[in-house]
Amino acid sequence: MTFVQIIDYKTSRQDDLNQLLDRYVSQSQGKRTVTHSIVARDRDDENHYLDVVEFPSYEEAMKNSQLPETDTMFQEMVALCEGMPTFTNLDVVRDENLNKMLVDRMFDELAVSGDRSMAEEIFASDYVDHDIFQADPDATGIDGLMADLAMWRSAFEFTFTKDQQLAEGDLVTTLWTWNATHTGDFMGLAPTGKKVSATGQTTFRCKDGMIAEGWWHYDVMGMMRQLGMDPMKSMGS
Repeated sequence: MTFVQIIDYKTSRQDDLNQLLDRYVSQSQGKRTVTHSIVARDRDDENHYLDVVEFPSYEEAMKNSQLPETDTMFQEMVALCEGMPTFTNLDVVRDENLNKMLVDRMFDELAVSGDRSMAEEIFASDYVDHDIFQADPDATGIDGLMADLAMWRSAFEFTFTKDQQLAEGDLVTTLWTWNATHTGDFMGLAPTGKKVSATGQTTFRCKDGMIAEGWWHYDVMGMMRQLGMDPMKSMGS
């Protein structure tokens, strides 16, 4: 279970404290168990700060607290603060990244169903799609997205497996595997019934609770070879 520690303190020497934290990061390399750290300042009190520090678990946090580097850092931190910092220890019971949830709907629901109304819930009306394998590699709007999806759905029965996913800021990047059965015409090739797969990566930019832009990179040529096609000939090269 993810563990979060909130450190509440006051200081008028934040620049010195930042330098201290930078030294700690450097000196604890290869030892610390901290996975994420946020320093926030109170908008109503410029000397009031909160550090939010995340660990994989409470046990990992305890290991981190026992490092000599951590003890030294804390003693120097106290000297820079007005009074003793206070600690709040929290077990995370719910952790949701709403942009990731939005992207998950694309892969888990929309891609399989092809539901236009769902697309309108997920994608901005001026969505921009970047895909070098499409006739328009920088298409704007949901219509192009739905036409592309309809093409793939008419040729294959498929699912996506999300292998890895990373969200930062307004971007969500997903490494995925596409597993499919060739059930319809694909670029002039009649249905073969063959099972094929392809790996790929998609980065979506989210804005205002909608997907606003997407970049697709995937091994379409490898998939075509699995079907017995000559990728260069089929794509007109």
